[in-house]
Amino acid sequence: MGENTASKTQNQAHHQVFDVSLSVPPQGGSKWFDDDGRLKRNGTVWTASAHIITAVIGSGVLSLAWATAQLGWIAGPTVLFLFSFVTYYTSTLLAACYRSGDPVIGKRNYTYMEAVRSNLGGVKVKICGIIQYLNLFGVAIGYTIAASISMMAIKRSNCFHEGEGKNPCKVSSNPYMIVFGVVEIIFSQIPDFDQISWLSIVAAVMSFTYSSIGLGLGIGKVVETGKFRGSLTGISIGTVTQAQKIWRSFQALGAIAFAYSYSLILIEIQDTIKAPPTEAKTMQKATLLSVVVTTIFYMFCGCFGYAAFGDMAPGNLLTGFGFYNPYWLLDIANAAIVIHLVGAYQVYCQPLFAFIEKTATDWFPNSQFITKEIEIPIPGFKPFKLNLFRLIWRTIFVIITTIISMLLPFFNDIVGILGAFGFWPLTVYFPVEMYIVQKQIPKWSTRWLCLQILSAACLIISIAAAVGSFAGVVTDLKVYRPFKTSY
Repeated sequence: MGENTASKTQNQAHHQVFDVSLSVPPQGGSKWFDDDGRLKRNGTVWTASAHIITAVIGSGVLSLAWATAQLGWIAGPTVLFLFSFVTYYTSTLLAACYRSGDPVIGKRNYTYMEAVRSNLGGVKVKICGIIQYLNLFGVAIGYTIAASISMMAIKRSNCFHEGEGKNPCKVSSNPYMIVFGVVEIIFSQIPDFDQISWLSIVAAVMSFTYSSIGLGLGIGKVVETGKFRGSLTGISIGTVTQAQKIWRSFQALGAIAFAYSYSLILIEIQDTIKAPPTEAKTMQKATLLSVVVTTIFYMFCGCFGYAAFGDMAPGNLLTGFGFYNPYWLLDIANAAIVIHLVGAYQVYCQPLFAFIEKTATDWFPNSQFITKEIEIPIPGFKPFKLNLFRLIWRTIFVIITTIISMLLPFFNDIVGILGAFGFWPLTVYFPVEMYIVQKQIPKWSTRWLCLQILSAACLIISIAAAVGSFAGVVTDLKVYRPFKTSY
């Protein structure tokens, strides 16, 4: 799931700085400013591709080997390829909606929500908002689980190493989730933490580190055993029951959808691109380039992970303990995941925080509790602005996500649900509907029908993935006691 959005950050920073000073934009742009009166954008195909790639390649990679194992050698790569095609196609539709009306001089939309507002309006904006914020909430839970699993993996791999594999090394996930929660409570008090530009760079480096280690270990394992494991149809009946096989195949669709979900930040990345040529044209090239790169990378990770482990491919490649040695390499990879997720959690939660705080201010403009900023001097730094409402609400939010993670610590199921829940509405439905409005495509024309068929097909896939993932949660709950998880 896409995680780091430098672009978004920079945009928001632009918004805040330049909204005040340049309320009257110079018409048609100038040497220093664009047509909307903001500083000249200088993004290119390369910067936009880099932003997309760093946003897409994240913790979603880790469940791809498992997803491929459920589907097998034929369906696995095919489904990966189909998802990449749909993602690319709907992204080009979305790119066309960055400007309303004319693609060269039309009004710019700075965020996904604004594009929905100016093209569809009304109830759809509210629905889009609800889905978007629920998805962000879900991601916070998913990341808490993933981070705790990686911390436990480090603990276990060191324990195995010391006990030379004789000690079963049972570890409970709860203390690690609580540690992660405490760290996030501290970070979430930093206003605009997601706008720290180096955060995105750190996240990008980390995600490439652990993805590459995962890939390298998979290839190493295949070379070591000298054979490709796995079968054409995926995990065999017998290892799992017939019903389980169906549910898990559906859930695998959700996991793959989760690995490709980045449409939410697409418009914000597009907002960094310079014109001419039109932003939409540059963005189409950038999307093509980045989807090709990620798909190749995903194919490698998914296929080598499956080739290495066959039916037994673990749900999370780096923590499923298919590798005990070299244990220090696994520790580096898992530490990289944790560092990445600490930042990614904030990148995803800060927009949600901002939304709730703005709503609260709108509803209770005179409340001292909500609006008053208390300045706390910090020697050597600028004073820290403490706001009681922010302190209390953000802390409660993190505590809630942590408790839910402790109640449902199932990485694969949660990833499947998130992928299924966000994929159809955000990646397919809204872009298709906005594009139809934007390009004024007549109802029942061939083009309109094709777009609707695409949307309907993706809806069916999303529903299947959601059902499969919920079935997975139900199965997991049968053998599970709350707050007692140990691996």
